[in-house]
Amino acid sequence: MVGFQAVPDDGGIARRLWVKFKNESLCALYTPFVVCLASGTLDSISFLHCISQDVYFLQAFAHAYELAEDYADDDEDKEAIRGMRKRVLRKLKDQDDLVREWGFELPKASTCDSATARYTDFLLATAAGKVEGEKGRGKIVTPFEKTRLAAYTLSAIAPCMRLYSFLSKEIKAVLVPEESNNIYERWIDCLCSESFEANASRIEDLLDKLSVTLTGEELDVVEKLYHQAMKLELEFISAQPITQSTITPITQVQEPAGCNLTLFCDFDMTCSAVDSSALLADVAIIAAAKSDLDDCESPYVHISAADLRATWSNLSSKYIEEYEQCIESIMPSETVGKFDYEGLCKALVQLSDFESRANDMVVHSGVLRGLSQEDIKRVGEHLIFQNGCKNVLQDVLGSENMHADVHILSYCWSGDLIRSSFSSGALPVLNVHSNELPYEGSVTTGDIIKKMESPMDKLQAFNDILKSHGNNGKHTSVYVGGSVGDFLCLLSADVGIVIGLSAGLKRLGVQFGISFVPLFSGLVTKQRELAEGGCSGWRGMSGILYTVSSWAEIHAFVLGL
Repeated sequence: MVGFQAVPDDGGIARRLWVKFKNESLCALYTPFVVCLASGTLDSISFLHCISQDVYFLQAFAHAYELAEDYADDDEDKEAIRGMRKRVLRKLKDQDDLVREWGFELPKASTCDSATARYTDFLLATAAGKVEGEKGRGKIVTPFEKTRLAAYTLSAIAPCMRLYSFLSKEIKAVLVPEESNNIYERWIDCLCSESFEANASRIEDLLDKLSVTLTGEELDVVEKLYHQAMKLELEFISAQPITQSTITPITQVQEPAGCNLTLFCDFDMTCSAVDSSALLADVAIIAAAKSDLDDCESPYVHISAADLRATWSNLSSKYIEEYEQCIESIMPSETVGKFDYEGLCKALVQLSDFESRANDMVVHSGVLRGLSQEDIKRVGEHLIFQNGCKNVLQDVLGSENMHADVHILSYCWSGDLIRSSFSSGALPVLNVHSNELPYEGSVTTGDIIKKMESPMDKLQAFNDILKSHGNNGKHTSVYVGGSVGDFLCLLSADVGIVIGLSAGLKRLGVQFGISFVPLFSGLVTKQRELAEGGCSGWRGMSGILYTVSSWAEIHAFVLGL
């Protein structure tokens, strides 16, 4: 993706808010309207319907700027806002001619859509001082009060301009210059232009300036207004009528009665934001420290907290070092010319042997001995998840548009930890396939019940689950992961999604002919294929894996906004 480069923490409020809500703006890319537009296959009637709404947006912008200019206390600020209003009025006057330059003719008459009205009503209410959280303000008298309202008004406009600038650049990035015959390219170029970017930046710069004197409470209102404007603009894009067949979201492509989805996920660093082995190490060290103080009797040889910490550190260092050596040993000397699944399988057998030996070392060290089941579950209940992960799983299982189930496939040593981590939210019981820690009473013995310690184990579980579904209607499998151990399942699923692609994973995959394609770019390609007579379905074993940076993208792709 070309958007969302790393930015300094000391950026202005407009930039900070844009980055804070970046996942929501990413979701707009996966709407049927944007995917069809980017592929060049969007029905021109749908396109003209969308841009026919510009007049209502521009009229609202013009009136909002007029009020904001009156609020501004500084002459320079007034002049800047006046310039913004003039540019809007000029665009409003030249709208028909501009659309003709793009190669289209606006319809003779149009009506304001409900999604358009929700945003314009919100903007005009904000500009008029009707802002939630501003109760009891009374008549606006002081310059500070006026400045506050000017800032509020710009905070309701800024995200719209920035969103369209971002979307157009993302679309432009997936166009192939020498092959592009996208009939909407001139419109896309207009939104990618330096002048459009300059307009967006002017609004953001002035919002930053007007916000300098605001209190913390007033800055909170700015954030709420910015976020609400962003959501309303996303609703507008999502609400655009599409008459053609589309590739996304996958749960709405088919009839509900025939849509069956199985979502598979790795756990460590895919669902969780921390590695489960590190959490279990913390539980073990804390338990050892308590035992040091209590000097209690135990059927096991006691390991002090200091010794246990040192043992964990040595095990971790040794694992990392030998894992990297193993990856290097299975790496082909030269990149293969095409996708080599058989070669990858053979290579991963060596990795499987390494993972098994590593687990044996953990067992023999005794570091997993004496952990309380209650402590393990408590740690799971407080585990930090990747942002948006739980929402996706919950919404998939709660969707009325499909028959769905979710399976967690993990190398984690403790199924109790995984199950307890999901039980702390509103999620129903998930299907967890992992290793288990055996107990004597309610305390771990130090052994591991090995059920899932290799890519082959994961693939076996994956295939068994799919076989259990039989042939009941159309079925789609999606696997979300990010480690080498997920490779075989990612490739076998109808859609394999790599979240947070690491350099090491990409390097190994490329050597075996695997292609890593940003999900948005992949959707645009499939939408073109669909328009050319291809099917709307997905199939595995293509050698293509799709990459995303967040669970928000997965939500938009699978379920829509």
